[in-house]
Amino acid sequence: MKIHFLGAIQTVTGSMHMLELNGHRLLLECGMFQGHRAEAFERNRHLPFDATTVDRMILSHAHIDHSGCIPILAKSGYDKDILCTAATRDLCGVMLRDSGHIQEADAEHMTHHNARKGLPPVEPLYTVADAEASMRLFVGLSYHRPVPVLPGVTATFCDAGHILGAAITLLDINEDGRAYRLAFTGDLGRRNLPILRDPELPGDIDYLITESTYGNRLHGDITAIEEELRLVVQDTVRRGGKLLIPAFAVGRTQEIVYALHRLVQSGRIPELPVYVDSPLALDATEIFRLHTEVFDDETWEFIRRKEDPFGFHRLTYVRTVEESKRLNELKGPLVIIAASGMCEAGRILHHLKNNIEDPRNTVLIVSWQAPNTLGRRIAEKEPVVRIFGEEYNRRAQVEIINGFSAHADHDELLWWIGAAKESLKGVFVVHGEPDAANALADGVRQLGVSRVEVPQPGEVVTV
Repeated sequence: MKIHFLGAIQTVTGSMHMLELNGHRLLLECGMFQGHRAEAFERNRHLPFDATTVDRMILSHAHIDHSGCIPILAKSGYDKDILCTAATRDLCGVMLRDSGHIQEADAEHMTHHNARKGLPPVEPLYTVADAEASMRLFVGLSYHRPVPVLPGVTATFCDAGHILGAAITLLDINEDGRAYRLAFTGDLGRRNLPILRDPELPGDIDYLITESTYGNRLHGDITAIEEELRLVVQDTVRRGGKLLIPAFAVGRTQEIVYALHRLVQSGRIPELPVYVDSPLALDATEIFRLHTEVFDDETWEFIRRKEDPFGFHRLTYVRTVEESKRLNELKGPLVIIAASGMCEAGRILHHLKNNIEDPRNTVLIVSWQAPNTLGRRIAEKEPVVRIFGEEYNRRAQVEIINGFSAHADHDELLWWIGAAKESLKGVFVVHGEPDAANALADGVRQLGVSRVEVPQPGEVVTV
């Protein structure tokens, strides 16, 4: 078997790996690269392979850095199944459509900008119609159900504990008289996080492709997350400010809403207005409510008490543009949760533009921020940031809570990999910046695994 490492190699976004075996090609992920706008546009526009030569695709979960180029794949001639869990299929139905809308809006904005310079119009990467057409290829499967994928290849999904429907893919392979198992983590979650079950431990596996987003960092005690959030809320309330939380519409938004609900319910923060300003988050939350089969015992107990984890009486979901604009007229204290998580698009940009120069306000960063994104610049507390092409003095407070991360940290990754160390013949570390990937690779070597590699972009290895 040959593994082509095509995306999210020594970086975090744009996941894409191709397996060649038994005369067939199996694509793992087709994610969107996120970073500097011009570079991202060019990298995402051109797939690094001929889509018509791919025989099957497997998708680990719905995040756009794993799924966002699927409409391009379909437009380029891929017409086979895309295998994923049922929850991932449902989430992609709203997320890819939303992404198509963003592509159309970005292209329209760039075209308008180019017209003033006499430059040609810009075509979107794909449209809403392209996204909707690609959804016809999705096939939703249950966890723990072995399914033939290609001749000599059977796939089984296990719970990754990352976001709703996220899966670890186990591939049982028979090739040239040799039987072996390859596992692909997708994005691996953490133990004891609220809402979802913990990531499942693997059985015996021979080869592993693993993410390493936080391969060189530790998140700290999960039980301290709500206390950290309480302190940030209380400090912002004391200043009479607004708490702005850029959050991914799927996963992170629901976790924060649930945490705020628990804090209000227990009286640890005052009852203040909370607004989720994201149509996508609202749609995604409805899908969460449809897939209670993946919830952990704690969340089920919450539901059994007739309480909604994703709603309480001071919480308002905002859908229309007019409602979103009215939020900027409100005085604090209040909380606004809005996409996108890296502050590269969406309604959070408008809220930052209107509030980042007020020292009473707080911007709370709750997820990893890719290099060259506005979110990374805010997280690094740059004194001046550019929003919609204009410079703004960042006077708002900036706080960071890494504990909300849905990615396993260094020790959690090694705990998971260590459960299979006796059978492992090779580990390939992807989906992490160089320092993170190399730190995790060193940790895996210390477990006693002899072959541990951090591939180069475009590298092909044979197993």
